[in-house]
Amino acid sequence: MDVPFWLWAAVLGLILAMLAVDLIAHRRAHVVGVREAAVWTAVWVSLGLAFGGVVWWMYGPTAGGEYFAGYLIEKSLAVDNVFVFALIFGYFAVPRMYQHRVLFYGVLGALVFRAIFIAGGAALIDRFHWVLYVFGAILLYSGWRMLRHRNHEMDLSANPVLRLARRLIPTTEEYDGQKFWVRRAGRWVATPLFMVLVLVETSDIIFAVDSIPAIFAITQEPFLVFTSNAFAILGLRAMYFLLADLMHRFVYLKAGLAAILILVGVKMLLIDIWKVPIAVSLAAIAACLIVAVTASLHATRPTRTGSR
Repeated sequence: MDVPFWLWAAVLGLILAMLAVDLIAHRRAHVVGVREAAVWTAVWVSLGLAFGGVVWWMYGPTAGGEYFAGYLIEKSLAVDNVFVFALIFGYFAVPRMYQHRVLFYGVLGALVFRAIFIAGGAALIDRFHWVLYVFGAILLYSGWRMLRHRNHEMDLSANPVLRLARRLIPTTEEYDGQKFWVRRAGRWVATPLFMVLVLVETSDIIFAVDSIPAIFAITQEPFLVFTSNAFAILGLRAMYFLLADLMHRFVYLKAGLAAILILVGVKMLLIDIWKVPIAVSLAAIAACLIVAVTASLHATRPTRTGSR
């Protein structure tokens, strides 16, 4: 797949432009409502799907299918990020009006870190083919671990990154608007919002250990891996505000995500024996997600009371 420099530059320019638009639109702290989140979610999803259409038109159905499969994997795993973000915000009692700022810089950092991971992963695969088997094993283990601990509650008070950050960085006890740093007694100190950002960035790096190999199981083309990741992540903030209050209903989602990781892990381990058609991969990923969401909503549907 020959990707010219101008296309890379255009994609990066589009991503930066959309981030700038989002930053300007939310420059003032305010509570993001469900309606606003739904509109922004529609914008980001439409942008991601439209770009997939461009890939399909320029490079054919195989490349297009690989992009959409990667996009669907990342979008699915991003829902698990929403669980963690909700837990972090709840633990620190972050006011809703300040949450978007944290997520904006969290997504910005995620794009940078994932670009580095993707470049490193592509270089390793290009030089050492056996790395694909390592990625496949990581996905199988991650899927098994997610399935086994799907009902496990994360204890943030014991998080080693948070404990280390608190030990090394002086921090205030109270928030000061949307500021990450404030000046106190002649020195700069971090606000609790900065500690929230540290945990958000750390959690996304951990999630990248699953999502990056999962997309490499679909395609080893760096352009498709990066763009499917980037366009899925761009809508993460809006997805959080849309789904945060509904996360208690997705009781089987982790089981569905675990199944997706195991499937793509098996696909990667079989890569030299049988190359699974992209249409089959896309259908299997979509089926796991649909079954998990449908079963969750059915199991947690409101029960009628007082009916005769």
